[in-house]
Amino acid sequence: MKKILIIGIVASGKTTLARRLSDTLNIPWYELDTIVHHQTATGRHKRTADEQVAVIKEIDQSGDGSWIFEGTDRESYQCLFEMADTIVFLDPPLWRRRIRIFVRFVKQKLCIEACHYKPDFTMLRMMYRWTRDFEANRTSFETKLGRYGDKVVRHSDSRSLDFVR
Repeated sequence: MKKILIIGIVASGKTTLARRLSDTLNIPWYELDTIVHHQTATGRHKRTADEQVAVIKEIDQSGDGSWIFEGTDRESYQCLFEMADTIVFLDPPLWRRRIRIFVRFVKQKLCIEACHYKPDFTMLRMMYRWTRDFEANRTSFETKLGRYGDKVVRHSDSRSLDFVR
């Protein structure tokens, strides 16, 4: 496991798992959201799909070539499915994700948990909408994962590393 893509919907535990894997395997990890929404001196800016792919490829070619990327499924990330030697689909139960979305929102509003976006009710509604949309289109996502066969590891608990070989 040198090139790991952790993919999942909002509040599935992707960042938690990426941090744990990074510490365990001594591999750098990257949040795909920060590649899409780049922080500059003038604020946060959304990169184009081509710019996102260029950053991903630059990371892939730097260092020893080991990495962990984590994020949701976006069209601009499709190259990662090919580049990764391991794809971890983090898929906790829907009820757990719904609770995590709300708890995260409260923690962010109370400044207990940091975030890269404005934690307002619009964002909260969007997170629930993305979750609903993912579930409605799950079959399509599952079909895509099926194309990657043995590279795919299904996992439901971001705290467990029992799949690490």
